[in-house]
Amino acid sequence: MRTVTGRTDHVVVVGAGLSGLSAALHLLGSGRRVTVVEREDLPGGRAGRLQRGGYRMDTGPTVLTMPHLADEAFAAVGERLADRVELLPVHPAYRACFADGSLLDVHTDAAAMEAEVERFAGPGQAAGYRRLRAWLTELYAVQHRRFIDANFDSPLGLLTPDLARLAALGGFGRLDARIGRFLSDERLRRVFSFQALYAGVAPARALAAYAVIAYMDTVAGVYFPRGGMHALPRAMAAAATDAGAELLLGREVTRLERSGSRVTAVVTGHERIPCDAVVLTPDLPAAHRLLGRGPRRPLRLRHSPSAVVLHLGTDRTWPQLAHHTLSFGAAWSRTFDELTRAGTLMTDPSLLITRPTAGDPSLAPRGRHLHYVLAPCPNTDIGPSAADWHDLAPRYRDGLLAVLEARGLHGIAAHIEQECLVTPADWTALGHAAGTPFSVAHTFAQTGPFRPRNLVRGTDNAVLAGCGTTPGVGVPTVLISGKLAAARITGGHRERGGPRGGARARQAEGAAR
Repeated sequence: MRTVTGRTDHVVVVGAGLSGLSAALHLLGSGRRVTVVEREDLPGGRAGRLQRGGYRMDTGPTVLTMPHLADEAFAAVGERLADRVELLPVHPAYRACFADGSLLDVHTDAAAMEAEVERFAGPGQAAGYRRLRAWLTELYAVQHRRFIDANFDSPLGLLTPDLARLAALGGFGRLDARIGRFLSDERLRRVFSFQALYAGVAPARALAAYAVIAYMDTVAGVYFPRGGMHALPRAMAAAATDAGAELLLGREVTRLERSGSRVTAVVTGHERIPCDAVVLTPDLPAAHRLLGRGPRRPLRLRHSPSAVVLHLGTDRTWPQLAHHTLSFGAAWSRTFDELTRAGTLMTDPSLLITRPTAGDPSLAPRGRHLHYVLAPCPNTDIGPSAADWHDLAPRYRDGLLAVLEARGLHGIAAHIEQECLVTPADWTALGHAAGTPFSVAHTFAQTGPFRPRNLVRGTDNAVLAGCGTTPGVGVPTVLISGKLAAARITGGHRERGGPRGGARARQAEGAAR
């Protein structure tokens, strides 16, 4: 594995999102001195926090899976996730509501889910679910170590025995067709393939390998941190600070100083920070602007669809809503065509409705409730521009509320006390390319060794992290991204300081002297 050359004693991490904090913790555990610079006044990046009238709204991801990946970052400095964050298992993981009025609770427990599938669609589909679950589990086992939690220096890195195993499992076929081998009920197929939207590709065109996301959602388990999703980056930042990192908030990086092919300092509006290496976690265009160069690629990068998010603080909730509710429209393939090809708004929306106060009522005033409504939409490369959204937003908000009303959330508009609408115009203002928080799509040509790599050509000591680089989009993968970025600097081996982390070890050594 290629690594950063020269001294790496002091590393500056630009961005205190999940990938940056993961990188910082792994770097601290390998004995580096770390400074984390964040433009916002609180850590979290996309996993931020908005407070309105006593409501505490998570502004980013709402689904936490694979928490052991966060635990790895805490373990690098001798800590445990469980000592910093209380994780609440979410049961059911999702409730799926279909246009025909049917409901399916998605359980991660095998027996409970098999019984639910049998109730919903009969014993034949339950048997298919058992086979699907076994396939998803094997698919994840094959992919994780070699294709997800791995740095690639070239496509030749794919040539391992696991590649043949992945091919034998059908990983290079199409996702929808592969799921269809196990489940004939179209509604069930949606539950195990809608996750392709996270990867930015329609299920009919996505690689079956991306069913690994369904494994994370429907087999490994879904969790919710007490205090909201923002509790995770807040805890990571506290652990990094306790392990010796310097955390500079409210500092926007304006430029990088260079000497030849090395970055020698990170400059903000407040200070100049000399460094031996730098980890850049902003969205790719912002990182490339700081570096003064972008990668050479034969084709322009394609971006995932975007999303409109309506945060609602209400004085009531609706009993049909679980913690996470998938509200499917009747349309399916047409919806993906609208989002990824035609560039038009969904004519029959499928929505993710999250009710975080189901897990933690303290996120809202007593007797009040939070609802987070996510509506996928085209990115600004193929759909309405950021400027268009300034005029479109109020009408779209009203249309979303009308859809929710028609789907059983009666009187919702009248029960809103606080709200915040986020559109592609807002994502654009935050610096996200194509007005999407989901970054570069996971097409075959933008996956694994073909995705923008985390080592920067022409710069000896800069590494990228975040959802635009290896391995990709999603909370588990950005946590891995930070670990992989740290490994490019450290070589992947923990140095002096052992499991308690290098920064603490240096402090102990100083005290002993």
